Amino acid sequence: MRLLVIEDDDLLAESLTSFFRRSGYEVDCETSGPGADAALRKTAYDLVILDIGLPGMDGFGVLYRLRQRGQQVPVLVLSAREAVEDRVYGLNLGADDYVVKPLQLHELEARVRALLRRSLAGETRTLAYGPLTLDRDTHIASLSGRALDLTIGEWRTLELLILRAGKVVTKNELSEACTAREQPVSPNAVEVYVSRLRAKFEATGINIRTVRGWGYLLAEPAQN
Repeated sequence: MRLLVIEDDDLLAESLTSFFRRSGYEVDCETSGPGADAALRKTAYDLVILDIGLPGMDGFGVLYRLRQRGQQVPVLVLSAREAVEDRVYGLNLGADDYVVKPLQLHELEARVRALLRRSLAGETRTLAYGPLTLDRDTHIASLSGRALDLTIGEWRTLELLILRAGKVVTKNELSEACTAREQPVSPNAVEVYVSRLRAKFEATGINIRTVRGWGYLLAEPAQN
């Protein structure tokens, strides 16, 4: 499971990030509204922990834009604002839970788990594209019913290309999607992942096109 923590207090952001990583989650962190909005546009997260008092754009603005794009990722608002009006406003914007600081980390984790269970119960966790399927729970990929051996980088590259099928995905977007635990993945590494995927999809009708100067596009699968 991949979480996005959006918090501008450095100490709290580090505490949340470390805690959830120790609990087995992959965690990215953003400290500003515009940074959070950009990250949510580029990466498919399983859950978002969102502070309201952010520089550049407040958390309500981030949440509004997220829902306007039709993204249904669960959002847990973690805020010092305790007024009933703020809670109602956040929930009406599309937040799935609203928690007032301070909060014990283990209680926060319990709320996160509850939201993830609710999300998984109502969400199709298998991506399909032509003869290709990706099970996002087991991380098993198959091609025409046969299991594919994918590295983590290849999986994440393919996952984002399928999620954005028919649209250009830049190398930087793929690089960010492949980055984990603050270990950056270079655009050159993305080229390697794409090259390996193309080799595995040879003669299958799955075409990862290079759009020169922009990035890559997963074209419509060929009809046999």
